[in-house]
Amino acid sequence: MITRVFAVAGLGAAVLISGQAVAQERIVIAGRDGVYAEGLRLMVDAYQAANPGVEIELLELPYANLYERAVISMREGSGAYDVVLMDDTWATEFMSNGWLADLDALGGGADADFIATTVAASHYPFGGGTLYALPMVGNVELFAYRADLFDAHGLAHPPASWDAVVEAAATLSDAGVVDHGVVYRGQKANPIVTGFLPILWAHGARLIDEDGQAMLDTPEAVAALELYLSLRPYAPEDVVVWNSSEVRDALQTGRAAISIEVWPSWIPAMDDPEVSDVVGLMEITAAPGQVEGPAPMLGAWLLAVPADAPNPEGGRAFIDFVTNAENQERLALEAGLPPTRASVYTDPDVVAQYRWYPDQLEALENAQPRPRITDWSRVESILGDYLQLALLDEMTAEEAIAEAHAAIADALTD
Repeated sequence: MITRVFAVAGLGAAVLISGQAVAQERIVIAGRDGVYAEGLRLMVDAYQAANPGVEIELLELPYANLYERAVISMREGSGAYDVVLMDDTWATEFMSNGWLADLDALGGGADADFIATTVAASHYPFGGGTLYALPMVGNVELFAYRADLFDAHGLAHPPASWDAVVEAAATLSDAGVVDHGVVYRGQKANPIVTGFLPILWAHGARLIDEDGQAMLDTPEAVAALELYLSLRPYAPEDVVVWNSSEVRDALQTGRAAISIEVWPSWIPAMDDPEVSDVVGLMEITAAPGQVEGPAPMLGAWLLAVPADAPNPEGGRAFIDFVTNAENQERLALEAGLPPTRASVYTDPDVVAQYRWYPDQLEALENAQPRPRITDWSRVESILGDYLQLALLDEMTAEEAIAEAHAAIADALTD
């Protein structure tokens, strides 16, 4: 018996078995590299085992390359992919341009076990429009602190407000029990903005209004930045150049008491005795509120079917497979990817491996998306520049907010 596989105009394949051609379904997936690739490989293997007549091609692409290739393919209607993995910040651009298929029209919808905030990001307009995606990865920004140090110094925890965070950072710094009362990412653009947004939102301020106009120049935003800057005396001297690796290392070595920002992929190492000096001591929770309740930042990854997909039904079937509760649990336990289904966060087997998952679920349920605009990266870059100028004492909080607002307003009208 001779078996050979040929691509057929991107639509599928034909397998020659004893001289007879048999149609074979084909699904092409544009995916991420790293841990996302690990999870997708796991799902591809499982899907093919359950559907032996399906051939799947998985592309494992770096972040920028994935975005660029997806945009070019869908803008030009080349029909290159049946499934695209996308950052939720790309959703407005992809959905508003008509580049994605209506998943409801392909059947299935999104059931009530999905965490509402992750499904809201899968709709356009946000929250109540057409369902263009389903959430695969429930990333959310979290807050970390040393519970043992809080107890030893009579500090209530988790902190009830951002004011309480400043007080705790000052107390623990002054006591000399750690090198740094607080750590965070101070690098320009995404790092510094990501740490600041939950503080901004908790103060009742917003970057962009519902009509897509800049609305940063408010007393609430100034108050948020003033609070952010008040953490500076208790942070490392060179925090303006800190990124993820510096924050993680400071936490794992016990040199820091608080981090205003951690992500699910960072956390397991803190309980790994081979790399961590703080096993079981670091508590993970949603960042506190201030004027408004907790407002952690949503960082979900979504699966969508391009409008020009050669095999949209196959793409939808694969998305349903990856996002069902059983496979969301597998992705959590075997690949470390945070799920998007509430039931998985409370499953005893999952909680036994990830003790912070119930708190992570609460954070996801309160998570806020970044502004639903088509050029978020440009706005993020502008805001990050002015935040760092303020962090370097080259501008007051009021000056930085006013100038950032003006620059963002100009960018949104270009």
